[in-house]
Amino acid sequence: MLWEKPKCTICEKEIKGEDVVFVKMRYPKRKGFTEIKAYLRNEGKFICEECFSRKTE
Repeated sequence: MLWEKPKCTICEKEIKGEDVVFVKMRYPKRKGFTEIKAYLRNEGKFICEECFSRKTE
């Protein structure tokens, strides 16, 4: 299955491996996740480090 690469929800910049990101999501009810990337992709909103630091200033 091909997924769209994750992007910052603010600036639309593509998130690459080893990038520092912040993820906004609800704390899961279940425990024992094995596919963390799939869960984050489905349930989270990614914010790149640059946008996050601009937002918190």
